[in-house]
Amino acid sequence: MSGYAPHTEGDITAMLAAIGASSIDELFAHVPASLRARAAIDLPPGLTEPELRARFEALAACNAVGAGPAVFLGAGAYPHWVPTAVDQLLLRSEFLTAYTPYQPEVSQGTLQATFEFQTFAALLLGLEVANASMYDGASAAAEAVLMARRVLPGRRTVWLSRALHPHYREVIRTYVRGLGDVAVREVPFAADGRTDLDVLGADLGPDALAVVLGQPNVLGVVEDVAAAARLARAVGALTITATAEPLALALIRPPGACGADIAVAEGQSFGLPVAYGGPGVGLFAARERDVRSMPGRIVGETVDARGRRGFVLTLATREQHIRRERATSNICTNQGLCALAVTAYLSLLGRRGLRALAATNYRAAHAVAARLEAAGVPRRFAGPFFNEFVVRAPVARWETLVRDGVVAGVPLSRWYPELDDALLLCVTETHGSHEVDRLVRGLTPAAARAASG
Repeated sequence: MSGYAPHTEGDITAMLAAIGASSIDELFAHVPASLRARAAIDLPPGLTEPELRARFEALAACNAVGAGPAVFLGAGAYPHWVPTAVDQLLLRSEFLTAYTPYQPEVSQGTLQATFEFQTFAALLLGLEVANASMYDGASAAAEAVLMARRVLPGRRTVWLSRALHPHYREVIRTYVRGLGDVAVREVPFAADGRTDLDVLGADLGPDALAVVLGQPNVLGVVEDVAAAARLARAVGALTITATAEPLALALIRPPGACGADIAVAEGQSFGLPVAYGGPGVGLFAARERDVRSMPGRIVGETVDARGRRGFVLTLATREQHIRRERATSNICTNQGLCALAVTAYLSLLGRRGLRALAATNYRAAHAVAARLEAAGVPRRFAGPFFNEFVVRAPVARWETLVRDGVVAGVPLSRWYPELDDALLLCVTETHGSHEVDRLVRGLTPAAARAASG
């Protein structure tokens, strides 16, 4: 018996009779024959369930297991264990199949989950109000720049830290490219890996719109957001932070507490596995005074006519809801399922669990950095870091390690030509001691290995 046949012959006959068609061919007779001929799909014959299982088991056997690749990649997407309960919640039909909650009377579960998501975002980012609707961290950063322009319409220069993730910088440039009144300039990073605030302070002027920093930045270094915010505030500009690894916010001061006016983050670390190309989910928070300039939508808590607690779309400023000329964005999805994953993950860990996990990541990365330093592989930047850091190592050694099944981070020369001897390494709770041993052994210079042997 072939699997995955959605309708029996009896089902098809009954449906055709209900709509007054004698056959499927008649149902599609209005489509020109030339188009129908080209629409044929060349699919192999259907498989039974045992045959299909055997097929996928054979494919799975091609994957490396056991002493397979040891991967220390981060750079914007981070491997973390996801509790099984998260996926089980996502598979519930009322969430898995739900769409935008336009009708609150039948969407209370989705609305409450979104409300809790916003609450988590506001707490993590240290600001008063958060939204739901951002695609990912990079587009959220670009939307933050557009929001800054609405708040300060008379200003035109956006200052991007060169230590902000290159993909985030590129997305921001793409968003503002069509705006003739916005200029983008970059601030270099200093020898410690932080944004060079001396250069920023000297260059900021009265036309400054916003200063945008990564926190931590793409080099893994924790920025001095408070100092940058003071410089921006002195000239009347806004401060925006973008966090690619939000787990760091469980240990470091949140951007809002450091003076940031708008803070965004990529939520992938919270319940979403690392996948080829996504999905991600953006976190976005700002100060309440600027709430009407925020993009996307905001779910709020209220009471019904009987005084019962309920949730509604409180503010929706995208063009699908209001007049286009007054809309703040054309964001077309609330990333509902991904936002639910983030909410479930953070609910399961709780405040203490999240902080404990962050501390585990911090200790693990610093232990590996110390081992590499002792083995003759020093850090490239002295600034404080969380679970990601840069070491000095020739790209040729990285290429050799990849062939041996150890992906020793990201060669930064791809993004920064001057860092042709730098590798960006990420260590999280998912990396075991055996993998770390392979990394350290592989990166240790030959002379040091010979001396220790």
